[in-house]
Amino acid sequence: MHPFLDVVREVAVVTFSRPEKLNVLDVDTRLRLAALIRELGTGEAVRGIVLTGAGRAFSAGEDLRQAPTTDAEVRQAFESFHDITRAILATRVPVVAAVNGIAVGGASEITLCCDARIGTAATEYYQPENGRGLTISNASSVLLHRLIGHHAMRLVLGSPRVGAEEALRIGLLDELVEPEALLDRAIDTVHAWTPEGNTTALHLALLRPRAEEVEAAFAREDEAAREAWRSGALSAGVEAFWSART
Repeated sequence: MHPFLDVVREVAVVTFSRPEKLNVLDVDTRLRLAALIRELGTGEAVRGIVLTGAGRAFSAGEDLRQAPTTDAEVRQAFESFHDITRAILATRVPVVAAVNGIAVGGASEITLCCDARIGTAATEYYQPENGRGLTISNASSVLLHRLIGHHAMRLVLGSPRVGAEEALRIGLLDELVEPEALLDRAIDTVHAWTPEGNTTALHLALLRPRAEEVEAAFAREDEAAREAWRSGALSAGVEAFWSART
């Protein structure tokens, strides 16, 4: 899948566009997404970036049909997720997640480093890693606590499906709008945050988590992923997932 890019009112709208597969993100898609965000994030061509999904999902996250089978693939899988977070946090323009539907695992975690998360009644968050032999990534070990405090433990260990109203209440979402207003509201947010003569890039650097904090989180998450792989938990979890589906 290639993320679809459109520019609307000087804002880049990047859409995960594989709706028949709930916009799953394979490694190639993640690498392309990070590169695209870096290209757009200079502020030379657009005022901001909106991430959203086509159809009824934001994204179902990792494509488990391409689950890693070697140490090298585990490293690549995590690094390709981490690099999206790096790219977003390095932009000089606001990045807004327009969470149009379910956001699962790594895709849910991508929204955590965005500068705003706007949803609709159809928005749902789901972190299933703990029961699938997987571990969290994207610096979510830091970002979840930053956004939702003590709720982070419950969301990761218990893996509940968090609907839109609860996501708003605990801080996963900043705002709820009608589905037909979602993209316009996300674009309006970018415009409101980038007025004439703004110092937005400077404030983004001040208000976002520091790079060293994020890199330390990546290192801990990488080690946890390696342990899950070496213990056999990852392979067993993915096999159980596919057995349940068939």
